[in-house]
This record gives sequence, C-alpha cells and structure tokens, in this order.
Amino acid sequence: MSAVLLVSVLRDPAAAPPLSSADWTRLFAAARAERLLGTLAHRLAGLPVPDRVAAILADARFDAATERRQALWEADRARVALAGLPDVRIVLLKGTAYVAAGLAAGTGRSIGDLDILVARDRLDDVEAALLVAGWEWVKPDPYDDIYYRRWMHELPPLIHRDRDRMIDVHHTILPLTARPSPDAAAMIRDAIVLEDGLFILSPEDRLCHAAAHMLADGGLEGGLRNLWDIHCLCAEASETQEDFYPRLFERAAGHGLTVAVWRALRLAHHLYGTPVRSQIGTDFRLRWSDRLFIARLMSRDGWGREGRWLLGQGFYIRSHLLRMPPMMLARHLWTKWRRGYRPLG
Repeated sequence: MSAVLLVSVLRDPAAAPPLSSADWTRLFAAARAERLLGTLAHRLAGLPVPDRVAAILADARFDAATERRQALWEADRARVALAGLPDVRIVLLKGTAYVAAGLAAGTGRSIGDLDILVARDRLDDVEAALLVAGWEWVKPDPYDDIYYRRWMHELPPLIHRDRDRMIDVHHTILPLTARPSPDAAAMIRDAIVLEDGLFILSPEDRLCHAAAHMLADGGLEGGLRNLWDIHCLCAEASETQEDFYPRLFERAAGHGLTVAVWRALRLAHHLYGTPVRSQIGTDFRLRWSDRLFIARLMSRDGWGREGRWLLGQGFYIRSHLLRMPPMMLARHLWTKWRRGYRPLG
C-alpha cells in the first residue's frame, strides 16, 4: 500500500530501497493525499533520486516555502488587526505556530488556515476587531452560527475579503460537548511569547493539542501528517528537556487527555520510530484498539485513495460521538439533514 511506503521513507529516507517508477508514483500519490509532499521533499533533500523525481521534489520544497511565507504573513496581519487589544494573548496553533517558532515540525509542512487561540471572555472583542480589519463570515446560516457559538471550540470560520485566507479563532482545543475539557486558560497562561509579540503553546501543550486534534476530534483524516507533527514535537522537545515526558503526562492529566497522548505516543513510536521508550521505560506494545487506528491510517491504495470504506465510516461515526452525546448528535444530524447537508464520500 502507498501509505506503508510513505511511512517507511519518512521514517528513514537513507534506508529506503531503490524505488521503481511505479513506486515513486505510489509514494507521491500518498504524500499528496496526506499533505506530506513538502515534508517528504525535505526528508529526501540531498539523496540521489531520478531527475524527474528531483524536479517534483524541488517544486514541492518551493511550494512549502511559499505556504510558509503566506502563513507567517497571515499571522502578522492578525497581529496588526488585534493590536488594539494589547491585553489579549494571541496564541498561534498548528502549522503556523511550528514555522513561526522554527520548529522541526514546520519543515516542509503544508499549512492551510490560520488557527489562533484566545481567551473565551475576549472573543467578542477579537471578533469585532477582525471584522473591522476585513475578515467576513464563511457560514452565514443562522443554525451554523448558533451551533458554533454554543457548542464548538471556535468561532464560525472567517475569511479575508481581499486575501481570501481563512482564520479559525479558538477559545479552547476541543468542542465544549466533548468528554475531555482541556484547561484552555492554563494553555494561554503558560504560552511562550515570540519576538513579534505573538505566542505559541508550551512544548507539553503543543503535544497535548496535537494528540487531541488527531485522536479526540476527528475521523483521522490526514492522520499521517498529524502523527508526523507528534513525532517531530516529541523528538525535538525530549532532546532539549530531560523532564519533557514527565511534564507532558502531568499536563495531559490536567487537560483530561492522558488516553489520547498515550495512544499518540504508541502510534508514533510504532510507525515513525519516535524515541520514547528509552525515556519513559514503559511497555509500548500496541493495544488491540491501536491496530484499528493503524489500519485506518494506512488504508490508502496505490493512487492515494482511501480504502476500507467500512472502517472509515466507523471512524467517521466515532468522531461525531466524541464531539457530543448521542441524543444531541441525533438532533444535530437531523437538523443538518433537513437543511440539505449531506456528508461527502
């Protein structure tokens, strides 16, 4: 399967056997589908590859550099738009945070929307400032607006009218209806300031957020990229902090994310070889349920298409059940169905 090939090359590019033209096609198909082509291109930099492959990898590195500049520019525009709220900490999340801080997880990373975290009691002020600065609502539907504001962990998405770039304004990292209730106030309080005055999460909270985003708030779409983030975050933080893992587990317990963090570490260790066993000294044998997650992550065929439809549907249902209790979910899906919403796929 193409996902197996992608994981093996990302894990150790130098140890990968020579690839045929068909292998390269499978590898690129999986990398594009998982939004890991830029990461793959950087991992393969300097290694001997066929000329046509080298050209594709060079283009991918160029595209990743372009996305990096765009992401940093959007972060700066948000900083300027919110400069009138000097007492509000603007915490960058996900890919933009990684590139802004120069983290290994940001190398070649695909970056889409700008995600920021702010205090919930300042959402109205942040929202008003962004609207004045040119952002507009993407979802004008009244039901969607109420749903986001009452139950979700973010405002309805906004898009800039001139630059056509989206921003997601979070006030916590999981929906309010989810079982875990991460301490967003502690995340903001302990965030690390950057030179431009923006903030990023602490190393422990970055890992907690990545694990929550991958395992407690979705159907594992793009899971190999999210797991690569976790691998890079763990490897880099544990190199510079001897007590990173004890601090991580303490933090995960405070956020109610111990289960998600442990599973993330087991999956990252199994697939990417994340160096966690020697630091923790804990049995990292896979649980039976971990194997379902791995099957979902590795389900792409030679063209990068998702296979194992039934397994995918199971994780799709799981993602909704994680977000809200069954009766609330039933009411929500019924309302969306009546309004003409149909899930893709």
